Amino acid sequence: MSNDVMIAASELSKVYGTFRALDKVSFEVRRGEVVGFLGPNGAGKSTTMRILTCFLAPSAGTAKLNGLDIFDSSLEVRQNLGYLPQRAPLYTELSVFEYLRFAASLRQLDRSTFMKRAKTVVEVCGLAQVLGKEIRQLSHGYRQRVGLAQALIHDPPILILDEPTSDLDPNEKAEFLDYLKQIGRDRTVLLSTHNLSEVESACGRAIIVSRGRVVADGMLGELRGRSGKVRYTLTIEDPKGALRASDVSEALAAVSGVATVEQKPSQGKSMTFEVSGADDSDLRPQISQLVLQKGWMLLELRRDSQTLEDVFRALTVGDARRNRKLGAPSAEDDDEDEDDEEDDDDTAAPAARA
Repeated sequence: MSNDVMIAASELSKVYGTFRALDKVSFEVRRGEVVGFLGPNGAGKSTTMRILTCFLAPSAGTAKLNGLDIFDSSLEVRQNLGYLPQRAPLYTELSVFEYLRFAASLRQLDRSTFMKRAKTVVEVCGLAQVLGKEIRQLSHGYRQRVGLAQALIHDPPILILDEPTSDLDPNEKAEFLDYLKQIGRDRTVLLSTHNLSEVESACGRAIIVSRGRVVADGMLGELRGRSGKVRYTLTIEDPKGALRASDVSEALAAVSGVATVEQKPSQGKSMTFEVSGADDSDLRPQISQLVLQKGWMLLELRRDSQTLEDVFRALTVGDARRNRKLGAPSAEDDDEDEDDEEDDDDTAAPAARA
């Protein structure tokens, strides 16, 4: 394995009774990458992350973090990563500062190192105003910040974050995503989220899982273009007022490379059409030339590539229905009962296990 590969999952599988939550999941994340890990509820995201962080044992397959095997070197693996689960397990009777000091002591940081790291993470996570408060007095958003702070306190080379911006307001989310971009330059981040705009903002690459399998893995631009289709929005007007929509549709359909033509609602004398290309080549020159030849007045011509949401929906449609039909256990991926069950164990020693 290359020294640049910080997370390597190979043929990971996890079975709950008759339900296969993961089915031979394989991927790699390299140093300096911020990778979005996407999928609907029940797809296998949280199970994968819990395996990578040594919380769960896979039914089959292997994984390495920073070259360390999750079976053979589980303690060393945890020393190399910071983990923030969707619901950060915290000792609520401690103050924020006490909890961070406790987390640092578990990672064997000396006092001088702890004070330097604490100053950094308190600033990054916006905890200065609540540093002396007991965690039980904090809102869920602030508790999430404390969980992130403990994941960063030992300055790990790998961060695994499960819905880290849940319950943060828009300003807090923007600040956190800006920080992710910064830290992603010299460390590895695996970010699980349902918010696709966060992935587009902070990540250069995305892995999409569906039904326990990796269904897409690539740079965001590559994923958007994987369907091979590009949409064009065309709005025209006929100065003579004698133009029929059927004539325009027929002329557009005859353009080389056009796959479909659909008329859209419009106002006044203008006509709007949505044209899809058969591949990712740019059809605007041909469409513009057609408009010029026909003597139509061009009001708008816009090229719209497929969005990440379009790709996500196309690859994961039907997952929720499938999980209900198969009776997928609540121990899987973001469902309420799993989190409650995991919290029972996490409460015993959250920071130690993270």
